[in-house]
Amino acid sequence: MARMGQVNKGNRINEWFVPAFGPLKFRVLVGLLFLPYTGMVLSYTMIGSMLAPVIHGDRAIAILVIYFLALGIGAHALDAFGSKEVKPWGEVFTAVQLCALAILALSVAYAIGIYYMLFYAPLLWAIAIPEGFFVLAYNLEWFNGRFHTDGWFAVSWGSLPVLAGYVLQTNQISWTILPIAASMGFFSLVEIKASRSYKVLKRAHCEDEFEDHMARIQILEQILKSISLGVILLGLGLIVWRVLS
Repeated sequence: MARMGQVNKGNRINEWFVPAFGPLKFRVLVGLLFLPYTGMVLSYTMIGSMLAPVIHGDRAIAILVIYFLALGIGAHALDAFGSKEVKPWGEVFTAVQLCALAILALSVAYAIGIYYMLFYAPLLWAIAIPEGFFVLAYNLEWFNGRFHTDGWFAVSWGSLPVLAGYVLQTNQISWTILPIAASMGFFSLVEIKASRSYKVLKRAHCEDEFEDHMARIQILEQILKSISLGVILLGLGLIVWRVLS
């Protein structure tokens, strides 16, 4: 077992989304946020928000903050805290620190959400409740990992964020937003499947076909970079379109 302040054999400290500079705790903290993938989810919320007939700027900002806190910090801290076997960030942060970080982030996220649900978008409860469940059930691998699957990942961090952005703006669901939410779910499905294969290859030791092994890793890494950047640019593009139109 890795000692405090270190990372274990299967660590992700040298991943492409982790800064190569700064103290170890800083690098792990940034890595823990999985910023490219968190950026995808934040973009999903903006896609939903920007497709609303009328856009309320404060609500668009609120949904960004909510998902950054709940997913970017809370869910990822729980994932590091609750992993049963592999601890990709080692023990740089203790279980107590990760748990406290998750509780704080989720509490603030839900406090903001509850305010808007009470005064502007009560229908958002229909999304906030299952999202809260998935944060815990997926990342802590409850129910023997029944909800820790690619399909539930695609629903919880692909489709539902799109609906959340739209519902917070409109307090309703439209038939037009449903296929868009479904399509973003499929983008998340591609991302998580590529990510799982990528992590398996990174952890494997293949001395006999080393060049082929590294080539496959690089292909999957390019897929992950491309899909995350593509979704983020789509979200930014929709924001620019609505602002300038």
